[in-house]
Amino acid sequence: MVSLFADMNYEGGRSVVGQYLVFLGTSAFALGFAAGMGEFVGYALRFISGTIADKTKKYWIIIIVGYIVQLCSLPMIGLLTSWKLAIVFIFLERVGKAIRKPAVDAVISFASKKTGSGFGFGLHEAMDQLGAFLGPALFSILLFTTRTNSELETYRTGLLYLFIPAGMAILVTILARFLFPHPEHFEIKTEMPKISEKGYSYQYWIVVIAAGLMALGITDFPLIGLYLKKAGTFTEEAIPLLYAGAMAIDAAAAVVFGFIYDKIGLKSLSFLFFVEIFTAPLVFLGHFWLIMFGMALWGISVGTQESILKAAISDSVFSDKRASAFGLFNMIFGLCWFVGSAIIGLLYDKVGIQYMVIFSVAVQSGAFAFFLYSIRKNRSIQE
Repeated sequence: MVSLFADMNYEGGRSVVGQYLVFLGTSAFALGFAAGMGEFVGYALRFISGTIADKTKKYWIIIIVGYIVQLCSLPMIGLLTSWKLAIVFIFLERVGKAIRKPAVDAVISFASKKTGSGFGFGLHEAMDQLGAFLGPALFSILLFTTRTNSELETYRTGLLYLFIPAGMAILVTILARFLFPHPEHFEIKTEMPKISEKGYSYQYWIVVIAAGLMALGITDFPLIGLYLKKAGTFTEEAIPLLYAGAMAIDAAAAVVFGFIYDKIGLKSLSFLFFVEIFTAPLVFLGHFWLIMFGMALWGISVGTQESILKAAISDSVFSDKRASAFGLFNMIFGLCWFVGSAIIGLLYDKVGIQYMVIFSVAVQSGAFAFFLYSIRKNRSIQE
């Protein structure tokens, strides 16, 4: 329930932040750099917050502080007129997520040991994306139905409305803290996988490295939104709705692939790396229906990242290192995302969309090839 309200807040904001920053005068490179830097800062801090969560076991305090910082940041952008200052709040939104995310993932991993890691993270992601669908959808309705002299003022009004789901998410988080004060007690120690107690397992590093390579070629939605606005393929009001549709697909994919992961394990991740190869060429080089298909694949990719990728991390690490393992994974993933986003934004602005797509496809193909090679090698080592 917390994730439902939280995603209504920040995914509603993220669905329009690219278009909104265009009004404030930003460029594609600045937007790509800002999005990538925000992701990097947010991911890099997660190792620190995860380590603190593992050592102190103060999961709920960390989660509550993180949500307060994160969920108040994007609504605050609605009060600003400078794109440079808006980027500061984009950073703060990612910092807030960094504070709470490893603790959240650890809490989910404890409870999901009773249901299957894939199903547990898949169900959580489905609730995430129900909120991620409702937030952009409601924002799109606002754009369709509001008639003012200033389109900029409509965006600002919508951003300020995001304070409502923010308040609901924080209240439910506080309630959850009193209902389940010790979430680590959900996990039964004898159910832990047979992995090394020193450091992290070989399987853990396979997932981390392959996901990092994939992150280099990810095209985030703010850049997609900027491109679609300039290309004119979709109307201004339809772009958040397109994002909402991708989030609905994300939710369904998370549950389906969560079940698949619980049945076949690590092999199910190969589908994630394969799908990512095709998202950029379809979205940036295709016409209307190819863009729609590309956004559907983009939604599937996000859903599997947030479900089976996390389930694989959870099943590779002991519970007392779980939050720091998620934090380290996210730090590496975010660094790669930052570097990739900066390169993608620069290629988009200075060289050409075709070369940006070539870069994305090349690194995504490398991630897929690395993962297939590594799991075969891992299987031979175990045998």
